[in-house]
Amino acid sequence: MKATSPSTIKSLALAGLIGEIAFEAYAWLISPILFDVSLQPSKLVMALTKIFTGLDIPYGVAFVLHFLIGAFGFASVVLLFKHFTKLSHVASGFAAGVLLWFVAQGVLAPVVGRSFMMGFGSYTQSSFVGHVGMCVLMAFLWQQFMNRSRAAAAL
Repeated sequence: MKATSPSTIKSLALAGLIGEIAFEAYAWLISPILFDVSLQPSKLVMALTKIFTGLDIPYGVAFVLHFLIGAFGFASVVLLFKHFTKLSHVASGFAAGVLLWFVAQGVLAPVVGRSFMMGFGSYTQSSFVGHVGMCVLMAFLWQQFMNRSRAAAAL
């Protein structure tokens, strides 16, 4: 199926939504247990919005923006890795997760005044698990949904 076919887009969007929900569950429930930090990327969105637009947005708006970026933007990056590298779905998800983690911690965090990779501390380590885990889950689910779609089409 083509990368832009309706079933591909539907499968990827559903995988992205589930992946982002899993990320939020990890960030708020699991990360504090494993790393003693809760991930709060919405605060990064708030800071970036302030820097680039001068607007102070509420936490709830930043949360929704991050959720949408995670669900649809991150899933799109997984799609791009899959399309351009021809890696497997899961390998594409892993590569996309590493890239997006680096962008968040190595590029965007310093823009808002944090140290590069936030000193590679527990927050950065947890962020790695969250970003890579989310993208791998998205890629895996996308593959499963596409397989079901192909099987249904063959009937």
